Amino acid sequence: MTVSVRDARPSERDRLWIGSIYREYLDDLSALSTGIFPVLGEVGHREPDQIARWFGDRNAFPLIILKTSERVGFAMVARTAHPAGPPAIEYRMAEFFITRSSRRLGVGRTAVNLILNRFAGRWEITEYLRNPGAVSFWRRVVAGYTRGSYQERVINGEVRQTFDSRVERPR
Repeated sequence: MTVSVRDARPSERDRLWIGSIYREYLDDLSALSTGIFPVLGEVGHREPDQIARWFGDRNAFPLIILKTSERVGFAMVARTAHPAGPPAIEYRMAEFFITRSSRRLGVGRTAVNLILNRFAGRWEITEYLRNPGAVSFWRRVVAGYTRGSYQERVINGEVRQTFDSRVERPR
């Protein structure tokens, strides 16, 4: 199985695919009953508006995740416009989704590794404590990628891992 990641901006088909799968992503999040993910219409947004914001923001990098040549997920990397405080966070994993049929196959882990290598810098990845699947996934993937060289904090119901993807780690 070959996993790859590509920029979604040049392809209208990739953008349309993200739009078609975005509801599944929101459904996964809303099932957590956190109250953090309301129906977009309730806050004056529509799904196409949200996706259009990603593609219109110069600090956002919408990505398509492929297994062989099949689209199986998306990620949205956000570059921090004004990194604050030492050490400054340069990138955040704003959105990350793998289709249900492609989960638990190593696709997500491989895609994350490719993304972290592509966007070398100081990262912060955040999950909600009420999402144990995401917390487990990100702890496992970040620990493997950094070989344990990361910091984790729990703040206001969120788990936050921070690390620098530029750091060489012994094998």
